[in-house]
Amino acid sequence: MNRLIDNLVQQANQVILGKETQIRLAIACLLANGHLLIEDLPGMGKTTLAHMLASLMGMQFNRVQFTSDLLPSDITGVTIYDKENSSFTFHPGPIFTQVVLADEINRATPRTQSALLEAMEERQVSIEGETRPLPEPFFVIATQNPTHHIGTFPLPESQYDRFLMRIELGFPGRDAERKILKSKDRRILLHELQPCIAPQQVLKIQGLVPEIYASDALLDYIQDLVDYTRSQPVFGNGLSPRASLAMLRSAQAWAFMQGRDAVIPEDIQAILPSVAGHRLRGSQETHHQNISILVGQLQKAVPIP
Repeated sequence: MNRLIDNLVQQANQVILGKETQIRLAIACLLANGHLLIEDLPGMGKTTLAHMLASLMGMQFNRVQFTSDLLPSDITGVTIYDKENSSFTFHPGPIFTQVVLADEINRATPRTQSALLEAMEERQVSIEGETRPLPEPFFVIATQNPTHHIGTFPLPESQYDRFLMRIELGFPGRDAERKILKSKDRRILLHELQPCIAPQQVLKIQGLVPEIYASDALLDYIQDLVDYTRSQPVFGNGLSPRASLAMLRSAQAWAFMQGRDAVIPEDIQAILPSVAGHRLRGSQETHHQNISILVGQLQKAVPIP
């Protein structure tokens, strides 16, 4: 399995240049059976990352461009009356796929955002009294422009919490950008990709990840981290029990990708910014500080066992 993961990362690195950490975090998010939020400026490769992961894993892929006039039924699907058969026929929406790219999720209204987030949580949709399961594996990658951009509807904190991880791609380094300028168009590279892992293998790994061993000392470390956020005045809110579970599952997936059968504190350190960053807020005194600075303080303040 680890050879498959290493090959997957290697292939991904040829499309998204200079962003191996972000690629590994995105893969860990999928293997932990979570969903991913990518927040960054337009043109940074968010869409390319989503399409690339779907292609390399041989998974069905749909992209939904979120706009202010998008309706929940545009995502989940509609039931239409068929005159010839005198019956109603369900026409599934783009949510019925294995990888969904919710592009610019914060440009849609809260009502439409909620329709997607309900599907993420329940792995099913209820339409006109009938519950319809979603395909497996099911992975949502949502992209979001910075909230200061015009025409955005910021996600509430409760909806932020539905995403296992949030990452930023950031600007490429100078060498990586030079390679981008001199290489093929990213869209051509995406079409040339061949699957290097099957959806059934992804499901199998998702079943193995929770079995990665976490010692009592490691669980103490997770609890010490969340306790610190709940007790220190620099944080406006502490991490919830759901965040504790997210931290554990993400660390287990990260350990699996490293070829280990047990979680170590360095795994927690590796995934902590992407798991905790979007769940924390600064207090009234520290709200002006970048949340990454506060997460850095958290990492340094809590001793590693």
